[in-house]
Amino acid sequence: MLRPLGKVKELVEAAGMGISYAYDDLVFLDNNDFLMQFSDDSKIVFIHRNSDADADEAAEGVSRLKKAASAADDIEIVDGVFYTLAQVEDYSISIKFHE
Repeated sequence: MLRPLGKVKELVEAAGMGISYAYDDLVFLDNNDFLMQFSDDSKIVFIHRNSDADADEAAEGVSRLKKAASAADDIEIVDGVFYTLAQVEDYSISIKFHE
């Protein structure tokens, strides 16, 4: 499935942020307060919040991203769930999504 990574990159940059890594359907942002996930609908992207992030900073970042998406009018950012990151034995990262 083709995902609109270029459009998401433009939104992220318009919100004053950067992308640190993209893998499959996930887009990790530089600040790690949240990550974005492509949905099956190319116009909808979920935003998941890091449960370890400062709630006020994360909310402000999500607001900036949603404003950028609203101005671009071709992608909708939808609230997702919380997630936590953990390093596993082989130095890879485990992501756990939860409510």
